[in-house]
Amino acid sequence: MSERLSPEVVAHVAQLARLRLTDDELALFTGQLAAVLDHAADVEALELDDVPPTAHPLSIVNVLRADEPQPCLDRDEVLAMAPAAEDGRFQVPRIMSEDS
Repeated sequence: MSERLSPEVVAHVAQLARLRLTDDELALFTGQLAAVLDHAADVEALELDDVPPTAHPLSIVNVLRADEPQPCLDRDEVLAMAPAAEDGRFQVPRIMSEDS
């Protein structure tokens, strides 16, 4: 756990954030915040001078197929598979009244 973090510091930060903490919460959050700060210190200590900045760790490749014209489905065949059809269109339940 981080030696530089005390319950008094955490209580001060909580007060600045307008948070009211119980003694149990103060003890819990002191440990958690110390762990977060220790992890940040570990990351800061890494030697990253030769690592280029990136937006994504892996190269992003478009995996879509080429957009090529294909034969359309037959309308009558598709409508034959629909639960209900009328006048060459899918028939669906009315969701609004005719007044709307």
